[in-house]
Amino acid sequence: MRALHRIRNYVRAMRRARRHRTELVGVLARRPVAAAGIAGMESALLLSNRMDPKLKELAELKAAGMVSCEFCLDIGSALASGAGITEQQLRDLPRYRESTAYDELEKLVIGYAEAMTRTPAVGDDLAELRRGLAEHLSETQIVELAMTVAWENQRARLNQSLGVRPTGMSDGLACAVPERIS
Repeated sequence: MRALHRIRNYVRAMRRARRHRTELVGVLARRPVAAAGIAGMESALLLSNRMDPKLKELAELKAAGMVSCEFCLDIGSALASGAGITEQQLRDLPRYRESTAYDELEKLVIGYAEAMTRTPAVGDDLAELRRGLAEHLSETQIVELAMTVAWENQRARLNQSLGVRPTGMSDGLACAVPERIS
């Protein structure tokens, strides 16, 4: 049932696109074999549903914000709205540790995404966060989370390097913002 809800949420977000609608597809069409691989991974993650989609969306948004991928933040904010993420949570993402908008598990998930996205990704930080996550999530869910964050890093960095622009999917909604990483 989660997969069906997530697919509907994606379709709704894509319908909201108002500008630069075909830019990403046009870029990827230049390398059809790579585009097929990307489509396969996107589908696999869309259908992987052991984890609460809200947690996955929070993790993806954190990674996208750290990479400053405006396209990813645009679509991610639209998807977040459909997954039940509040405006306050979107606004507080850069300062999630101090925010009361998140529960303990959400903060662990966002922290894990942050540690995975930071360069270099520090093993000790990740190990400690994995131990904390293991108190709430199964090993399968942690693997799904790690794959989701790793893929968002790939997606965000690819979009950034190719200059893929936001499409307006989150226009009129609360939107996560790029983060200044020092």
